[in-house]
Amino acid sequence: MDTAQASFSPRDLADGAADAALLAEEAAVDTPMIIVDLDAAVDAGTAARATERALSADRLLVGLRRQPGPWPEVVEGLVSALDTTIVGEAMPSDRRLVGAIDPDAAIAELFEVVSANVHAAMLLGQVLRLSEGLPVRQAIDVESLAYSTLLGTPGFRRWLERRGPRPLPPPSPQEPVLLWRENDQLSITLNRPERRNAYGAEVRDGLVEALMLAIADETISEIILAGSGPSFCAGGDLDEFGTTPDLATAHLIRTRAGAGRLMAQIAGRIEVRVHGSCVGAGIEVPAFAGRIVASPDAVFRLPEVSMGLIPGAGGTVSVPRRIGRWRAFWMSSTGAPLDAHTALAWGLVDEITDAHRVSGLSTLPPPSA
Repeated sequence: MDTAQASFSPRDLADGAADAALLAEEAAVDTPMIIVDLDAAVDAGTAARATERALSADRLLVGLRRQPGPWPEVVEGLVSALDTTIVGEAMPSDRRLVGAIDPDAAIAELFEVVSANVHAAMLLGQVLRLSEGLPVRQAIDVESLAYSTLLGTPGFRRWLERRGPRPLPPPSPQEPVLLWRENDQLSITLNRPERRNAYGAEVRDGLVEALMLAIADETISEIILAGSGPSFCAGGDLDEFGTTPDLATAHLIRTRAGAGRLMAQIAGRIEVRVHGSCVGAGIEVPAFAGRIVASPDAVFRLPEVSMGLIPGAGGTVSVPRRIGRWRAFWMSSTGAPLDAHTALAWGLVDEITDAHRVSGLSTLPPPSA
């Protein structure tokens, strides 16, 4: 095999066509992604053997089906074993599938992204598979360890070079996270609108402190998390990327000082109200909550693979538990935006409501309070 786009039938897969050595000279990855043609006829025995091969594959395996309508029952197990499957007919209820008007164009887009970010894309697929059956705390650790690995790769170094040197963000001119309690309800508002509530150190630490308060006080039965300004959260603060003193410390900050594990711990009490841009951590952290309400203008995106990384705020754990690892792989690898209505159909959010209700302003006390 070589680095050109490779396409195999289920019979080819069953016969070991994808089992060649992954690493070529100087440890270069040979053919990181293989397309599995699900339009090809296959019998039950061959499909079962293809499934076994897929479950132990080192490469990313992406199904492609152009034909409309249901496929043979014999390939159900194979489809579940793949990293994702692109189909020409949208099927919102099947979390293994991504519908595309032009499946071949969608496959080409994915192939281009994977080829440009080989290490990040491959670790993304591995992490999603590994963490699928793990408890949240352990799965977050798996994600973070993989993220730390990617911080030392050429892909991330290239992104840092393109970004160029930047000064650290200035201190917040106001409280970066606001709290307001009324009876048994605690309202938490991300409050750095001048940076689109980017998930930088100040916002992260303020949110963690608020969540720890809610954990410690069991009389708080409802927690509302929202964001002020035009966006709920534009993701990690890019000016802070690459500034942690060492990789081990970065891992501990992401896992032990991050909000993901705390959100999961009290998920049943949390409703997150999102609007505008919800990028990276701006959906990774909310996806742990028991309920997400979105405004019609909300847009969700996971852009980390294009930076040579994978989601690092818990997104390989929280998002797949809502939409399945197959759609999470597509969303994370391509960085494609997801509008509110698609997010609702996929289960990433639970309700779409008017913009005023999800604005951070609606969670704040009236001026006289």
